[in-house]
Amino acid sequence: MDHPRPSADLKLQRSGRDPSALSSDLTRWLATVLPGERPDPGVVMRDGVDDNGMSAETLFLEATWNEDGREKAGRYVARVTPAAEDIPVFPEQALQDQYDTMRLVGELTDVPIPRLRWMEPTGSVLGTPFFLMDHVDGNIPRDVLPYNLGDNWLFDASPEDHRRLQDGTVDVIAKLHAIPDAQSTFGFLTPRQGRAGDTLLARNLARTRAWYDFAVPGTGPSSLVERGLAWLEAHLPETGETVLSWGDARVGNIIYRDFEPVAVLDWEMAAIGPRELDVSWLIFAHQVFESLAEMLALPGMPHFLREEDVTAAYERLSGVTLGDLRWYHVYNAVRWCIVFLRTGARQIHFGEIERPDDTETLMHHRPLVVRLLDEVGA
Repeated sequence: MDHPRPSADLKLQRSGRDPSALSSDLTRWLATVLPGERPDPGVVMRDGVDDNGMSAETLFLEATWNEDGREKAGRYVARVTPAAEDIPVFPEQALQDQYDTMRLVGELTDVPIPRLRWMEPTGSVLGTPFFLMDHVDGNIPRDVLPYNLGDNWLFDASPEDHRRLQDGTVDVIAKLHAIPDAQSTFGFLTPRQGRAGDTLLARNLARTRAWYDFAVPGTGPSSLVERGLAWLEAHLPETGETVLSWGDARVGNIIYRDFEPVAVLDWEMAAIGPRELDVSWLIFAHQVFESLAEMLALPGMPHFLREEDVTAAYERLSGVTLGDLRWYHVYNAVRWCIVFLRTGARQIHFGEIERPDDTETLMHHRPLVVRLLDEVGA
């Protein structure tokens, strides 16, 4: 059966915020943080890339101000904590932790991080906390609709450029994992769930179960997620060195220029834990999108981000041999299920879809998850 190619114009609503008030709100706030006695700022909101990032609201703006008698201008991006009524993906948005993680990565590595500007932690300006960072020009592989479905710059690139982008992405992850003493440096990312004495991986898994419990009221329970969580809890692996885990380690969270990373974005899922967390997430995220291509009878990009290529590149760049990724693939399959539950609940909230009779139809990668759980005997 032929499936129609989905429209690249699909847009998903993230927020019920009134856009007409943003410019004046941000203008008043900038007047309090910019240097000089009378900066007299002005803010113009701009359109930006809105086919990536479902966990936080992203605003694009241009600002002008006076500094020492000279007119200054800048382009900025604001990362804004979603309001509770807008069905956030995560139960909490520790925006200060994200800001501090980005700041430390920028200080301790040459991983490209956008220049951070100001943090507004109180929520008194826009209703929820946010921070401002410099705008970075470049291209981002899209999530909506995914890059591997065709008709975009990455899909149309050569195999050589695909490999260059892939290896550059793996290099970013290896450099993040090379930050010494991550458990101390990023101790503020330690999960609070779990009993004293539990491993970090067990605590991360407990946080995932709490995340699922948070998602259930919005859509109803999922036997598939519960089956996966039960298997994960019964088969916790031994882990090696603790590193900084970027968390949402995907090509869709990097700005590229000439197929090289120029900015690493989206740190909501940052944690500390084993190396395999990020490596598996990078591989599995592409498999999720490939499962969509398969469902739509589209060619996809089966040569891209293959497990054997990613692990070989990571081990060469890091000098570390990875453990078996199977447990981590199941873990990330479950986390993708929860993401789809929350984004589906948001679509229901904004009237974009009807509430389904079967909760698991919201999980666009369901056949992939079923196959994986069957393979491990879950």
